[in-house]
Amino acid sequence: MIERVVAAALAEDAPSGDLTGSVLIPAGATARADVVAREPGVCAGLAVFREAMVQTDPALEVLPLMADGDRFAAGATLATVAGNARAVLAAERVALNLLQRLSGIATATRAHVDAAAGTGARIADTRKTTPGLRALERYAVRCGGGFNHRDSLSDAVLAKDNHLALLGTGAELTASLRAARARLGHTVHFEVEIDRLDQLEAVVAAGVDTVMLDNFGLEDLAEGVRRVGGRCLVEASGNVRPETVAAIAATGVDVISSGSLTHSVRALDLGLDFRADGSAP
Repeated sequence: MIERVVAAALAEDAPSGDLTGSVLIPAGATARADVVAREPGVCAGLAVFREAMVQTDPALEVLPLMADGDRFAAGATLATVAGNARAVLAAERVALNLLQRLSGIATATRAHVDAAAGTGARIADTRKTTPGLRALERYAVRCGGGFNHRDSLSDAVLAKDNHLALLGTGAELTASLRAARARLGHTVHFEVEIDRLDQLEAVVAAGVDTVMLDNFGLEDLAEGVRRVGGRCLVEASGNVRPETVAAIAATGVDVISSGSLTHSVRALDLGLDFRADGSAP
């Protein structure tokens, strides 16, 4: 997956080579550069950074100075790279783009995880990922201490509001969900999303594994947990931010999922600083 993503990104960025480097930098010039954090964060994606460098030039030497999942302070050096200067410059943008995005996801996830610490609630991502980057972005969530939701539409059943709109209400809904459950293998997870408390009993009575309470207020979340009474897992989604996570977790939900971990995360500010003399650290 890393090889495919990086190859596509490099082909997009330099389809016919790096014109700037080829006219400005002597072919035999060498360089050494450091990946330096401009702000604190959590590391994710060092293997992706290295892949961008070595796909550009297999002779480049990349030395990671920390591990994915490690926290770092502003000014910290995450890795160094040394070798042909043209190659380092050609790979720089793709390597940093991916490392910055994945580290941004890990950093955001860690903020949510820290906010829920001690409650037992898991922080999870969603399918709101960048097309083509899902595997990498979900890895970054794990680096931040979070958990992954279903990986794709093929992995589990998750009936959402548009599905329920076609299945009726009350006893009719319960019967429809039970019939669907009967068609599944015994290892397949079955989750249903609701947006009103009056839907809850019909869904839980169908024997689902998880009920998702979508965009519920805190009082309704706590009431939902009380009504479920341990018959299935309870997931909260909607309005999830670091400043709201603790209160959501305190309602007793088992899982807190947030699409913002991947769909609107800010890339972390990381730079590649070249050493003027090409010296070793």
